[in-house]
Amino acid sequence: MIPWLLAATALAQNFEQRGYIENTALFYPQRAPNDSGHVVDAILLRWEVAYKITPWLSVQGAFDAETDTHHQAQREWRLDAFDRSIQRPAFSLRRYSATLHKGKFTAEIGRQFIRWGKADILNPTDRFAPKDYLSNVIAPDFLGVAAVRLVVATGSNSYEAVWQPWFTPSRTPLLNQRWTVLPEQAQGVPLEDDGARYPGRSQFGARWNHIGRGYEFSVSYFDGFNYLPLFSATPDPLRGAIAIQRFYPELRLYGADAAVPLRWFTIKGEGAYFHSSTPNTDQYSLYVMQIERQVKEWSFVGGYAGEVLRRAGSPLQFAPDRGFAKSFVGSAAWTIDPAKSLAIETAIRAGGSFTQLGYSQTYGQHLRATVGVAWIRGEMTDFIGQYNHNSYASLTVRYSF
Repeated sequence: MIPWLLAATALAQNFEQRGYIENTALFYPQRAPNDSGHVVDAILLRWEVAYKITPWLSVQGAFDAETDTHHQAQREWRLDAFDRSIQRPAFSLRRYSATLHKGKFTAEIGRQFIRWGKADILNPTDRFAPKDYLSNVIAPDFLGVAAVRLVVATGSNSYEAVWQPWFTPSRTPLLNQRWTVLPEQAQGVPLEDDGARYPGRSQFGARWNHIGRGYEFSVSYFDGFNYLPLFSATPDPLRGAIAIQRFYPELRLYGADAAVPLRWFTIKGEGAYFHSSTPNTDQYSLYVMQIERQVKEWSFVGGYAGEVLRRAGSPLQFAPDRGFAKSFVGSAAWTIDPAKSLAIETAIRAGGSFTQLGYSQTYGQHLRATVGVAWIRGEMTDFIGQYNHNSYASLTVRYSF
């Protein structure tokens, strides 16, 4: 009896789980040219588990189940493991990986979240972090990737290599909903979503990070594909429609980032050069310079995100990272007390701007409510400004368990 009790106790100590049920409602006061809906509601169940098998081996997993009012999530009873669908899967394995750690070596195998870069405004070097822009372009969620990741840490240096056998794209807004803004000449023309053409080969990346006395920097290299798509448009005279299909150009990236803590604030910088051999694609550089400061319960971040275009390609593309470049961006957060917080974020560029304000409060141990507003203004020729009908209020209620 005692050995079984000891085994059960050890299992409980090595097993962790957590999760939540969350309902998010977005309220749009204005109609969009291609979307007359004023309210979008979505509900999400997320369950995360972790089990430490031995001191050097652990496994992690996460499961999502969701639905919504606007068919942004599929209505199919199947379990998805790769997130390569145009809509969100109704049931998905958000994460499934094993982590091996021994001395200076760490390896993670399976679907995981990989983040590169040091900036907070924009991360040009973050090439293994596709996003879900389906329901909100200015506040996307990250997607996991199936990969093998190896990290070797030796004193002040760490060396990281990532191999991703299956391509995971960012998820773009649906063609018939408000976060897809159609050009004026396409208004009234029936559009058919022809899905996507995904790359066939794997992706590879490497990063070296060095921590010095009073500074930290890294350099990185990526060889694969852009997780943000270009679009091909094929007219269908018989049906009087245009078929729209996504495809993903080849990409090689050379990047660097750095952070320097000073007495009054920390300076961060990040930049990358994007090169592609795919015909009719842009070649460009993105960079970020920012400062951040912590003052008691307040944190402040401000800076500039810029772009240098070296070769112009197809205008039929979805590129929110570049859309937020050439902007002055700032954010501030105030931790009022352990149960309350307030945050504001803004981006201002020549043709458009947005400001987002959110207040969050916890009730008891399990319930948290967040209310927010987003104000978007600008010209239709600007990436941010084209969403000038999409200002919204939001309410999110989360029950954690």
